Amino acid sequence: MIRCGSLFSQMLGLISRMNFDRRVREFGADYRSKGFSSWDQFVSMLFCQMAQAKSLREICGGLKICLGKLVHLGVGRTPSKSNLSYANRNRPWELYEAVFHDLLKTCRGSVPWNRRKFRFKNKLYSLDATLIELCLGMYDWAKYRTTKGAVKLHMLLDHDIYMPTFVNMTDGMTHEVNVARLLRLPPDSIVAMDMGYNDYGMFHDWTAKGIWFVTRQKDNARFRVVAKNKLPVGKKHVLSDEMIEFVGFYAQKDCPGRLRRIVFWNEEKCEEMVFLTNNMKLAASTIAAIYKERWQIEIFFKMLKQNLKVKTFVGTSANAVKIQIWTALIALLLIKYLQSRSRFGWSMSNLVAILRWNLFSYRELWGWLDDPFEKPPEQEYKQEELPLWDSIMGKT
Repeated sequence: MIRCGSLFSQMLGLISRMNFDRRVREFGADYRSKGFSSWDQFVSMLFCQMAQAKSLREICGGLKICLGKLVHLGVGRTPSKSNLSYANRNRPWELYEAVFHDLLKTCRGSVPWNRRKFRFKNKLYSLDATLIELCLGMYDWAKYRTTKGAVKLHMLLDHDIYMPTFVNMTDGMTHEVNVARLLRLPPDSIVAMDMGYNDYGMFHDWTAKGIWFVTRQKDNARFRVVAKNKLPVGKKHVLSDEMIEFVGFYAQKDCPGRLRRIVFWNEEKCEEMVFLTNNMKLAASTIAAIYKERWQIEIFFKMLKQNLKVKTFVGTSANAVKIQIWTALIALLLIKYLQSRSRFGWSMSNLVAILRWNLFSYRELWGWLDDPFEKPPEQEYKQEELPLWDSIMGKT
C-alpha cells in the first residue's frame, strides 16, 4: 500500500516552508493574523490559481469540501471569505514576490531548462509589457482611459529558463521606458525589445555600461550613414548592415555615439525589418535571430493569461491584485518545473487542466507526471459490517 499526500500537497512541498516562514517574519506578514496565517492565505490563493476559482466563495467552498485532506497542506483552518478578503487587502504583496524569487533560485539549478539556441555565451533577455484591462468603477486606482481602468505588467524574461527575473505592475498610463530604466542588468547581457522602448538616452546609458540591446528602428528616425559593413556571403536575407549616427538635435545630444542599423528581409511576413543595436561584433543574421527570439515573451504573456487567473480578480484593491498576479507567477513556475521534470511530454495547457481535475488525488506526483493514465496501485481496504446491517439481516 502506497501512502502519499495529494498532488497539491506534493506541489506545495516544492516550496521551502523554512524559507517561507523566514520571509513572513521579514515582512511582518503574520502581524495580527488571528488564527489565519500567511501560509493559510498562500495555500488559498495558490488553490485559486490551480483550481481556476472565480471568487472568494469558490476558494473557501472548494477548500472546505476537502477538509479531511487539508492536513497534508499544513493549513490550520479553512478560510472564511472575510478573513481571506482582509488578508489580501492588508498583508504585504512583497511576501509573494520574495517567495517567487526564492522558488526560482531553487528550481533554476535543478533541471536543464533550455538548450542554448545561440553560440554566444551572453545572457539573453526579452523586455516587454502587457495590458490587463479592468473596470474603472471597481478599480478606481488603476486609471487608464476616461471610462476604462487597466494595469500594465512589465516583465524581463530570462531566456535560459523562459521565466521572468523582473516584474513590475503599474497603471496603464505608465510608459514602458520609465520601468525599463529601473532595471539593473548584468554587463555583457543582451536585451531584445520592441520599438516601444526606443529611448536614445537609455541606449547611451546601456552602451556605457556594456549592456547590448536589439530593437526595431522607428520610421521617423533621422540619421546619417557613416560606414557600411560588408554583407555576409550566402545570407541573402541581410539587405544592408550600416553604422549610423542620429542627426536630430535632441537625438544626437541623448545618444552621441554610433549605432548599428541592419535591414533584414522577413520571408514569413514578406516585409523589410530594420533593427538597431549597439553590438558591433555579432553577425547580422544573429541580430535578426535574437529579435525573433523576443517572441518568447509574447508566448509567456499568452500562456499566463490563458492558463491562470490574471484577467479577473477576487479582490479590488491594488494589494489584492498584486498578490494574485504574483501567485499566478508562482503557480506557473511550479507547473513549468513539473513539465520539465516529466517524461510524458505534457503541453502547458493540458498539464494545467489535468492537474486542476486531480489536485486532491492521492498519487505519487513524479510517477503520475511520467504516466498519468496508468492505473494507480490498488490499496487494501478492510470493510467492516455495520451493526445496523447486522440487525436488518437478523444476525446476532
